[in-house]
Amino acid sequence: MDGSVPQPRSSLRSLSVAQFTSVVERSHARLCAVLVLLSLVCFLPGFTTLQPMDRDEPRYAQASKQMLESGDLVDIRFQDEARHKKPVGIYWMQSASVAIGQVLGVPEARTTIALYRIPSLLGAIATVLLTYWAALAFFGRRGAFLTAALMATCVILMVEARLAKTDAMLTACSVAVMGGLARAYLSRGAGVLPRRALLIFWAGFALGILIKGPLVIMFAGLAAAVLAYKERSARWLLTLRPWLGAAFTLAVVLPWFVAIALKTGGAFYSEAVGHDMLGKVGTAQRYHWAPPGFYLISFFATFWPGAILAAIAVPFAWKHRREEPVAFALAWIVPSWIVFEAVPTKLPHYTLPLLPAVAIVTIMAISRHFVGPHRPAAKLATVMIPFIPVGLTVGLSAVGWSFDGMLPFRALPFLVISSVLALWAWWLFVKSRLVPTLWAGFISAAFLAIGVFGFAQLDLRSLKISDRLAEVARNLPCENPQVATLGYREPSLVFLTGTNLDMVETGPEASAFLRQGGCRVVFVEKRYETEFRAENARLKQQPALSTRIQGFNINSGRRVDIAAYATGF
Repeated sequence: MDGSVPQPRSSLRSLSVAQFTSVVERSHARLCAVLVLLSLVCFLPGFTTLQPMDRDEPRYAQASKQMLESGDLVDIRFQDEARHKKPVGIYWMQSASVAIGQVLGVPEARTTIALYRIPSLLGAIATVLLTYWAALAFFGRRGAFLTAALMATCVILMVEARLAKTDAMLTACSVAVMGGLARAYLSRGAGVLPRRALLIFWAGFALGILIKGPLVIMFAGLAAAVLAYKERSARWLLTLRPWLGAAFTLAVVLPWFVAIALKTGGAFYSEAVGHDMLGKVGTAQRYHWAPPGFYLISFFATFWPGAILAAIAVPFAWKHRREEPVAFALAWIVPSWIVFEAVPTKLPHYTLPLLPAVAIVTIMAISRHFVGPHRPAAKLATVMIPFIPVGLTVGLSAVGWSFDGMLPFRALPFLVISSVLALWAWWLFVKSRLVPTLWAGFISAAFLAIGVFGFAQLDLRSLKISDRLAEVARNLPCENPQVATLGYREPSLVFLTGTNLDMVETGPEASAFLRQGGCRVVFVEKRYETEFRAENARLKQQPALSTRIQGFNINSGRRVDIAAYATGF
């Protein structure tokens, strides 16, 4: 016996965790590598297997596909309809991604939705890394890491990383711009910004305009206006070298904006500004109306697992609103949030570019020991931490049983683990262990992503209507069948079956489509089937009933029963 006293296991575990943290925090590269790994765990499950999600995603993907089919990289179209709503940036990125996939030999690359999602995945990862960069203007490495990890694990970014749309990439551009603006404001006595900060700022600004027009200008402009009013001066903006930056921005964006004006005779601008942008202000387009307060309520789901901690940090933000770092974060959040709440058209992802600032304020409040169980009603309020995974576990089980007659058995172990970890995060919060609370939430989010996106959606076959219809068309015993649809008109069906999908309006039109001869199939929703059969009887036409597809249309909110009738084989 040497008389030494063995160390308790808990001390050894604490020591190993501390040593690991110390090693990782020695360099930005290591912290960024951990952030990328966490992002991939949260973003990749289900990335290739999730069906095209109607209605926006397949519209973007189909328009990009038609760019490749036509070779026209200026005009944007969905079938024969001009899609003059957003600038061209995301369509170029998606088209390039698919073209690279074709070169690499990906089978059926143009109808592989995952290829169109790659820009969104890269945008989501860039959002996380740029959040880390932006947060370094406010914190040291550990605070910046926790801020970025809140973004990597938040529900709405996990969703947008998997959708072939603009929002993940727009958010990356917005964070780049606001990170540069933060450095200009918080170091305004220095007189000059590093070239890297200027490059990131203006690259994000130009690319943001090319992706979604004026939104990035709104985020930066409103924040700059509020801060200039607070300081009674806008001279600090000169450190961003605005004249040189404006010239760079024009060089990037002007060629396409001129080309589309010439191509469409100005129709792009009348449609994008007059119908799409002003339409969102004046009327709630596409039934996406919601009352003011919508984003405040949906925030508790979209920013999970950090949402309730952010809510507890609100009094901190108000109390310290005159401090420069807090003032900047509030200028980033509040004016644009008010605009979004005021506009009638509302969708949960619109406020995504503001969430990095929410994460910054949350970590500020935690680092100053403001957030904790000592706050009024905090112990009770943090029941929201396990509410989302527990609610999804119950909800997805109910949906699977109701629509498909089975539970999502493959997903349940991951959903249960996520729920248990979230309950543990709640317990850690009650014990005033805030950083472990954050980590338990991060790991819970990773398991939630695997359960929901990796497995649960695979078992919800009743929701994959377009996938199943396209499979029917592909399996016909003839090559390149002509396809039409009656009643079911989702953009995902166009993307999966082909640009020439014929969307007929009536039963007689569907019968006439089959009468044209050759190998043809028409999908007829049940409510149109009587008139379709009556017209076939009148024409003495007997198409073969190939199969029936039953399921639930998320967009219309109703069950559907679709028959596939085929001729010519």
